[in-house]
Amino acid sequence: MMNISVIIPVYNAQKYIEKAVTSVLQFKEVREVLLIDDGSADHSLKICASLAQKHPQIKVLTHPDNQNRGVSASRNVGIDNASQDYIAFLDADDYWLPNRFDAEREIFHDPKVDGVFGGIDADFLGEQGKNAYENKFGTNTLCTVQYESEGHKIFGDLIEEPNKFGTFFSLIALTVKKEALNRHMLRINEDLTLMEDKEFIIRLAYHCYLKTGIIKEGVAIRTAHDSNSITRLQNNSAEYFHHNMKLYDSLYRWSRRHNVPVSYRTFFKLKYLSSKTASESGPKKFINFARYAVANPQLLKTRYRYFALKNNKE
Repeated sequence: MMNISVIIPVYNAQKYIEKAVTSVLQFKEVREVLLIDDGSADHSLKICASLAQKHPQIKVLTHPDNQNRGVSASRNVGIDNASQDYIAFLDADDYWLPNRFDAEREIFHDPKVDGVFGGIDADFLGEQGKNAYENKFGTNTLCTVQYESEGHKIFGDLIEEPNKFGTFFSLIALTVKKEALNRHMLRINEDLTLMEDKEFIIRLAYHCYLKTGIIKEGVAIRTAHDSNSITRLQNNSAEYFHHNMKLYDSLYRWSRRHNVPVSYRTFFKLKYLSSKTASESGPKKFINFARYAVANPQLLKTRYRYFALKNNKE
């Protein structure tokens, strides 16, 4: 049987945390639940402490001086302190479904598999949360990849353009061996305030042997409410393009450090330059695009040029 440490970063989640923890404790494989409070200003820490008194599997962690350091730093604290062989992630305002580990129980019998991931669905908390979600992702609530895949093929599938596989999978539907994370020194980039999960997942897919699990239905639920950071980020806004720029800058730097094949390094560089251009406005956008294209003629390909020269929403 798998023995799992569950990592749950907590920030101002007093309305949700108990439901998240209850959904985790239904599984006999869960031997440890790490609640990492990220300097909450509400009663989250008090609720976490109360839950830990009731359930011996639960441990409550904080940053030094109860600082707010962000979700990536909190997840990294969880990874560093996890004591079990497998790690799974959940956000404090989300929850797991009863089928969460049905695929993992079978797939992890294969010793070469480092990680398994599945689909997630959505739960709307009010009309405003629903509208924000649908404006961002559309009306189909199931967030998943389109076909089964495994091994290094997943890395290529995730970044292929045009993308037929799906551009990401969610951390809350991922189960991974802690040994694999440590072997490849994989942690979440704390310099990214958004899209840090996508950046981590792409690096994970390159270094580790991943396999799709249940993808035709959700194994976890992401709640849609007013405070979701990802739904607040408006598509095609200057901020959206700025975070894309930081994402691909990070991946490009990583790909150079790890001598990733040149075709992938080039892809990350071009995505970085096109996102950087898209985040700008006015004459500067076109001047910089022309300058970048002289040194990187592939930027003139339609997929990069179209993205770079979009009119962003200020």
